[in-house]
Amino acid sequence: MEKKLLFVFNPKSGKGLIKSKLLNIINIFVRNGYQVMVHPTQYAQDAYHVVKRVAPQMDLVVCSGGDGTLAEVVTGLLECKEKVPMGYIPSGSTNDFASSLDIPKNMEKAAQEIMEGKCYSCDVGRFNRETFVYIAAFGLFTDVSYQTDQALKNVLGHMAYLLEGVKRIFDIKSYHMKIGANGMQKEDNYIFGMVTNSRSVGGFKNLTGKNVEMDDGLFEVTLIREPKNPLELNEIMGALLTAVDDTDMIYSFKSDCVVIESDEPIPWTLDGEFGGEHSEICIENKKRALHILLNPQKHKDMPLELPEGNIDTPSATVRKDEENE
Repeated sequence: MEKKLLFVFNPKSGKGLIKSKLLNIINIFVRNGYQVMVHPTQYAQDAYHVVKRVAPQMDLVVCSGGDGTLAEVVTGLLECKEKVPMGYIPSGSTNDFASSLDIPKNMEKAAQEIMEGKCYSCDVGRFNRETFVYIAAFGLFTDVSYQTDQALKNVLGHMAYLLEGVKRIFDIKSYHMKIGANGMQKEDNYIFGMVTNSRSVGGFKNLTGKNVEMDDGLFEVTLIREPKNPLELNEIMGALLTAVDDTDMIYSFKSDCVVIESDEPIPWTLDGEFGGEHSEICIENKKRALHILLNPQKHKDMPLELPEGNIDTPSATVRKDEENE
């Protein structure tokens, strides 16, 4: 019986490179025994709706796009009763999630690795009632990704984010917040904060700290206190650029749950998209909730975890007699 694959892609993501690669990608899927349903996204949240509606009838969902498209697909999958695995072909401007999981930038190579991959499970986040894949953030620069014009992103790529961010450096706003985690509470004024499950943020490695595991059930939390003078600001910038945590202006820790209260509603960014303004936040780690096909040679340290009865490929299936051992 032929296997079914839903391929959801954003034709506007990045520089629209997917358009020239589409036939080759679909051919890779077909050669590996899949009947392919192709859906180019039409509008915001389209990927979420089609995945939620169609995924339960599929053996595999493959997503291609930037962080926004990825977040929609993951949210749709997590809201399905059936545990359907996914593959990811990055095509956005930054692609931190793909970088963290060592997914190739070359689209055809990424598609082939999905076909040869094994099913692993990684953490995702719950932000009040919303799902995010790898980052929830507030403060300095966090609105750059969703306020930067898409046409500018397509032409300049990562440089567009930097150009937009430079405009904000002399307009730093701080927020008074109470942050609770690991049975402790910290109250202070902060200019930036991020709760992440990623080895890369904004295309920069190591900003989230060292020894980041994508499936350990823990977030990496980074908070930057309000600088009182230019020296403290330089101290913060130096620590960020060198990825060396040698300042008390930056507060970092790991936790599976973070509760935040603020004196005023604060704009948040979830996976590069506007996440609304909130004064009370509960961020929870959903351990190994996302099932994704990855190159087994690159992820020998991650445990194989198969969704129940949805995928049936030689590379990803655990035989029933092995499951019962």
